[in-house]
Amino acid sequence: MLLRPGITLQHSRDEADTSDEVRSDIAAFLAVVPRPRWPANASAGDFFEKTLRGWDDLAVSPVIRVIDPATVRAIAQFFLNGGVEARLYGLCIESQESLMVSDPFGDVAFALIERLRSDEDSGLVVMPILGWLPVMFAPGGRPIVRCQPFIEMLVRHCQEVNNRFLILDAPRELHEGALLTWVRELREQLLEAACFCAVYYPWLMNGDEEFAPSGTIAGSFARAENQHRPFGVHWPPANLPLVGVTHPSVEVRWREADTLIAEHVNPIVSQPGRGVLVWGARTLSNDPRWIHINARRVVSLVAEQIRRDSEWIVFENQRPELWQVINSAIRGRLDQMWNAGLLSGDKAGSEYLVQCDEELNPPEVRDAGQVHVRVQLRPVATTEFIVVDLRLGS
Repeated sequence: MLLRPGITLQHSRDEADTSDEVRSDIAAFLAVVPRPRWPANASAGDFFEKTLRGWDDLAVSPVIRVIDPATVRAIAQFFLNGGVEARLYGLCIESQESLMVSDPFGDVAFALIERLRSDEDSGLVVMPILGWLPVMFAPGGRPIVRCQPFIEMLVRHCQEVNNRFLILDAPRELHEGALLTWVRELREQLLEAACFCAVYYPWLMNGDEEFAPSGTIAGSFARAENQHRPFGVHWPPANLPLVGVTHPSVEVRWREADTLIAEHVNPIVSQPGRGVLVWGARTLSNDPRWIHINARRVVSLVAEQIRRDSEWIVFENQRPELWQVINSAIRGRLDQMWNAGLLSGDKAGSEYLVQCDEELNPPEVRDAGQVHVRVQLRPVATTEFIVVDLRLGS
């Protein structure tokens, strides 16, 4: 349904275009459209989407006049810092209160999350407006981030689709002890999903203008990946100068930066002669396997690439010969990734294993039309071996 030139409203899930080779540099920007700017015939929870391959794709579009300014600024920073492609989703909401309800999935985000599930291209998720939302303080100073259910929903979505990572802005009102208290509580709430998210602090300045760092950080993620093709996710998204930034909104000293990193907050610092840098690349996870962002994203990339490579399996009959073909195909792909620097080992195959055999595929699995594969590998960013169990052909 065409509502305004350049804006198409969607009420339900559409299939997304996919590519044969997995990319992790495309960012999904989740914007909001307040009620006074809704397109005609829109309802709360409806959304529109637009593919952006440069800042001009947004600058000349009518979309720029309806989405929140925080997302507009973040998208500009994304492309300025090396991003090459993004997906913009504009979610119609009654007011900011819609982002602070206890069940955002049921209240406003159901259709959007369903659409994101079918978007196989976006490897990063950014929602800058969340950092602007108000924070309350309980007696004793404990922070209550009112959009926390929305944040947790996005992180669990990234965990569900597996090949997606949330770049989260620290709430604008949180600093020092209150910030660390919030991060600790968020980690406890997320549990195993914590490795699909990273928090960045402080906010950024360009002259007198203050803005959330997530769009800038997403651009630096994309820059690191695209500078090291074909698979650049093993490069830590840190120690890169940020473009379009004059200084952080809060000066973080080196000792303070060490404290933040220990608490899984990635600090943004000024370094004489180099400018403004991200000085940390940690997820929110305490699990040694998933502490480093690049370790999490390497394993997600491997699993997603194998899944896409193996889509043809659904048309095949289960038999030992098929298992041999699958073993060979997956080993070949892992060899390619090892050669690109994603996996550890002195030589190809020395530190990763593939198992696809009768032990993993008993009669009940074969009757269900599935093929189970187990991959053991060690990303270059960690000393831990990681086991990935895949169910192919479902």
